[in-house]
Parts: sequence; C-alpha cells; structure tokens
Amino acid sequence: MKRTLLALLVMLGCYVAHAQQRDTLAVVPAGADSLAVERGVDSLAVGRGVDSLVTPADSLRVEPKVAPPIPVKPVPTLGKESVIDTLPTGNPALSIILFNNNTWRYVLSEEYKRDSKVFDDHWNTTTTNPYYGVAVESLPESTVIQLVDSLESYHYPYKGNMSSRYGPRRGRAHQGVDLPLKTGEPIYAVFDGKVRYSQYSSSGYGNLVIIRHNNGLETYYAHLSSRDVEAGDWVVAGQQIGAGGSTGRSTGPHLHFEVRYCGQTFDPERIIDFTSGELRRSELLLRRRHFSIYSKFDQNFDDEEEVAKQEEAERKAAAAVQYHTVRSGDTLSAIAVKYHTTVSRICSLNGIKSTTTLSIGRRLRVK
Repeated sequence: MKRTLLALLVMLGCYVAHAQQRDTLAVVPAGADSLAVERGVDSLAVGRGVDSLVTPADSLRVEPKVAPPIPVKPVPTLGKESVIDTLPTGNPALSIILFNNNTWRYVLSEEYKRDSKVFDDHWNTTTTNPYYGVAVESLPESTVIQLVDSLESYHYPYKGNMSSRYGPRRGRAHQGVDLPLKTGEPIYAVFDGKVRYSQYSSSGYGNLVIIRHNNGLETYYAHLSSRDVEAGDWVVAGQQIGAGGSTGRSTGPHLHFEVRYCGQTFDPERIIDFTSGELRRSELLLRRRHFSIYSKFDQNFDDEEEVAKQEEAERKAAAAVQYHTVRSGDTLSAIAVKYHTTVSRICSLNGIKSTTTLSIGRRLRVK
C-alpha cells in the first residue's frame, strides 16, 4: 500500500510540475474537447486566476446550443472516508486530491469554492427549502447548466429500476424519483459540492441529506437509514453520504431522490439514466417550464432552439391581442376607428355580425 501511494505521489508530482510550467489548465466539458475547439471557446483557463472561473448559477448564460447528448459514465465509487490527502498545484483555484482507492482527481480548491456565491445565496442548514418565496416567474426563461467538465465529476446516487417517477401521484406532486433498495445499501453524492442540510426532517423525508453543487443544483437524498456527512462538509462525486432506508413517510426501503434549481424541482431523469447509472449529457438546457410537475424528461434537446423561436412568436402574438369593453354609445364603426382596424375584422374575431346589438360591458377582441 505504501509503495503504491509513493508511486502515485511521484506521478502526481510530474503532473503538478507540468501544470505549473504551462500556467494554464483548460477546463472543458467531459468528453467534449473537440467541441470546445469547434466553438472557438477559450475554455475556463484556471491559470488566469480565480476571477476568470465562472461557476455561480446566476452567472451562467444561455447559449443557442448545448453540448451533444453524449452519456457520461460515473467515476469510480468511493468509501465513506474517501479523501486521504489534498495536494496544492501552485494555483489557488486548483487542488489535487488523493482517494482511498488509489485514484486521484483535479478539483476546484475549497478556498475557491468558499468565494463562490453559489454557497452563500439562500444558504440555510436548518430548512429543506431556503428558496421558499422565490417565485418561479423570477427565474430565467432558460439556463445552461454545466453538469460535468474536466474538473467536475459525476456518480449515480443509486443504480436500479424506479418504482415511482417524477410527476402527479395519487393526487399529490411527487417531486422526485423512488429507487427501491435494501436497508443499509450505500448512497452516493452525485456531483462535487457542499452539504447544506443533514438531519431528520419531520416533513416526510425522514433522514435527509441535501447537497448544493458547484453548478448551482441541489440534490436531495431522503428516507436514509443513516447519514455519513454533516452540514458544511465538502463532498466529491461517488463519496458515500449515507445508507438507504425507510425513515419518514415511507412504505418500504427506497431512496427518494430530487434535483432542484433555486428551490424548484424538475424531473431527475432529465440528467440521469438510473438503470444504466450514466449521466445523460454533460450540459443541461433547463427551461422554466421544466419546473412544472407535468413536465417529463423526454426533452428533445436538438429542437430546443426551434421551440424557443416558436415560444417567442407565440408570446408576441399573445401580447398583440387587444380587447375593448363596450361602453354606452359605442358602435362597431367607432371601435374600429379607435383601434385602427375594420368592422369586418372585429366581427370575424368575435363571431358576430355588423348588425349585432352591442351590450354594455361586453368584451370585444379588436386585434
């Protein structure tokens, strides 16, 4: 074991030296290096300094296209005590961590993440939803969320068939997915991040762990039989954060798993294939309408741009609609002149004739 670790440290030393000589490390979506070149993207150059790294959720801007939907395989599973050492790289925004399974990863340093607004905005370790009161209408119409890249990893929370999907269920909103399991089976962090909540929730979740991730998403792990992390702990993808169980409002051992953005739930199947355990894509185009409990994961990402144009056209058409409330003395000809239209057009829009008697208070569509 010591010999293996020594060899690993030597190898890491070479990587660190190489990174320091280059003074830059391009951060691109996992498995999408060629895509970054094609876009002419300057990546996220870590060597340029902390300020050049854009990770807060409110700084993500909508691009007309997202990365092709190439599945991302999970990183190796880690144990409870996963990190055995952290090594500096000469760059304050970047660290190397060694794990107890003889693997290592580049990660954003805790010092950098502490400076991120993601872990300050609506941060509360005693409530399940600190965004209560934030109206969905106040959120962006669409947001591109980087799920993984060369510094951000992924691991399934639990792999298996679902017993209940996201959506309406028995007259109530089921805001996540349910994965049956045996009590005591390990549950893993999906992405790197910081534990915001870890305690027993009396609202039905039972033992609940909530992790806020570097990309602004929050993941909920409910009905656990035990919790292996506490609020404030930094975790990495694949790290065991608890064990499955049936605490709270539960009819049998299972993991209830949710994904939220600014407190709003959306279908976890949009990002994870729970049967294969793979991440469906490295980038997610999340639209405001996806926060509806009726919005399912079978989103056609390739048609998103066309759908956006259609929605904009419908919005403009709806905004152009005008109505007039009939008052004493109004005539169709006078109303037509007022709104720069014709009597025949008003009649066509309202299914009336030019000889129809107008009743006071009636609403007529004029455009």
